[in-house]
Amino acid sequence: MADTHSPKVAVIGMGKTGLSVLRHLRRAHIGCECFDEAAVQLPEDLKDVVLHTGQLQEEVLLGFDKVIVSPGINWHHPALVEARKCGVDVHGDLDEFLAEYTGTLITVTGTNGKTTTTQMIALLLETLSGGCDAGGNIGTPMLDLLADKQPTRVALELSSFQLERAKHLHPHYAVLLNVQPDHADMHESEQAYKAAKVSMFKQMIMGDTALLPVEQEWQGLADDLAARGVSVKRFGMIASSESDVVAGVLCHEDGDKIFWQQGDEQKSMPVSSLVVRGRHQQQNIAVAAQVAADYGVSVAVIEEGLMSFQGLEHRLEFVGHIVGRDWYNDSKATNPDAAIAALSSFEEVVWISGGLRKNLSLDGLVEVAKKYVRFACVIGEDSKAYEDMLKQAGVAYKVSHTVKQAVLDARGEGDCPVLLSPAAASQDQYKHYAERGADFIQNIRELGGADD
Repeated sequence: MADTHSPKVAVIGMGKTGLSVLRHLRRAHIGCECFDEAAVQLPEDLKDVVLHTGQLQEEVLLGFDKVIVSPGINWHHPALVEARKCGVDVHGDLDEFLAEYTGTLITVTGTNGKTTTTQMIALLLETLSGGCDAGGNIGTPMLDLLADKQPTRVALELSSFQLERAKHLHPHYAVLLNVQPDHADMHESEQAYKAAKVSMFKQMIMGDTALLPVEQEWQGLADDLAARGVSVKRFGMIASSESDVVAGVLCHEDGDKIFWQQGDEQKSMPVSSLVVRGRHQQQNIAVAAQVAADYGVSVAVIEEGLMSFQGLEHRLEFVGHIVGRDWYNDSKATNPDAAIAALSSFEEVVWISGGLRKNLSLDGLVEVAKKYVRFACVIGEDSKAYEDMLKQAGVAYKVSHTVKQAVLDARGEGDCPVLLSPAAASQDQYKHYAERGADFIQNIRELGGADD
């Protein structure tokens, strides 16, 4: 496997991304060793790679020319900090991808909505010659996209962890959806988290396009990009047409519309013609429509794609009408802002919340819970912060502890929809949010009595 002339490479973290890095290095005939602080085992096709488990030691890493770090490993781990100080080339899978990829690169980042937007962009651009592959933070690891041949276009969903450890990112088209409090446990500060997101635009130049939120917070970034010759466009939720907003949701009491700019014309569709629910999700697909229009996808294809798109699993996913009520799985809502967006999509709900809070404030949920929540069921090992928030909101609740019990408890609370939107990560009880969502769905199915 090894090429004696290649640099000595260490790969840190043997999750999905780390394994994709190992396979990428194997394809390039580059020898490496891998590390994980947990007692993991490598899959059969990688059994010949040297695996180190246990505490990561800085003196060991100093023996390598290059260290590739998975997104789930804290960038500020003492061993990684020391390796960087000593001049070791330490980066993530994104720089490995960028060193090889030569096609059109579209990048999407944000606290919430990245996956939906990225997948929708790829879906719409798939109709162009050469199509479009999607990968990155969720779904297909980006290096796997290079396994067979160079894709013509790639839409990458990028997390703050991937961005903070990339030095050579230069997208042709970059989308920033939002930056809301999250990952306080993995970043030094909220400012560091925001800086990681904004670093996506650092190397953009004339000929590139940036799509940014309309809020004033992003005006300085917009001005800086425009001064460099980057084409800057803005999107948002607006109450009346605004010339500087090219895409988003036009909010009106007679019915919302999503809109985007197709050449010199503004195109729009009533949200009643869409399957996806919630203004935040509708805004995400409007953003995808704008990207598609800018790459020359026809109006007819965009409209058909938007109307047929049913959303993604665990993102305000309609589970079914069962035992007399609608059930929605929004397990991907791992922070308060995501839950606020979901709750605001309903007139009244029974809300299942709680889990691993990640040191995030729940204060913003108080007024929203007061307005939209009839009854709440709290899950997770640490329920106190959620109990306190619900007490402050004046919402009746029960501490269910588990998803199974929450489904049973929610069943008896009237006939309004039941929404799992935890405002918390899942790792206190599950491996990840998808496992939590799947457990929710399974327990709903076990209630029986599906009406459709």
